Parts: sequence; C-alpha cells; structure tokens
Amino acid sequence: MKLDLHGVRHHEVDLKVENFILLNQDQVPLTIVCGNSQRMIDLVKEVIDSIGCDEVIMDQYGVIIIRRI
Repeated sequence: MKLDLHGVRHHEVDLKVENFILLNQDQVPLTIVCGNSQRMIDLVKEVIDSIGCDEVIMDQYGVIIIRRI
C-alpha cells in the first residue's frame, strides 16, 4: 500500500498518516511518499514513532517504508 503526501498540508499529515498505517497494518510493507520537504518527513516520523512501528526505513530520500508495525 502507498500513501502519497504531495499536496497535503502539514496540519493534515498526522491524521492521514495515522489512519493509513492503522487501517492498512495487515498489508505491510507500507510506503509513504513525503517528497523533498524535511518538515513533511519529520511530521511523518513523529506519527510513526507515536504508533511505535518496529521496522522503518528510508532508502530513498522522501520515501519512508514501514516493514513491521
């Protein structure tokens, strides 16, 4: 599953990302495309940390992959 955050405003990120992860947790790996915004990447990482995902990688800048929740 993939969530593309291009065009999403910063204040909408935590709800969108949290819903995406929790509603699709049985379909890992989950890919979240943040783009080149460091602020957007930081916001996504905050949500991932708050959920407590176990295995998260960012092989490509701006693309976060959750392999285990």
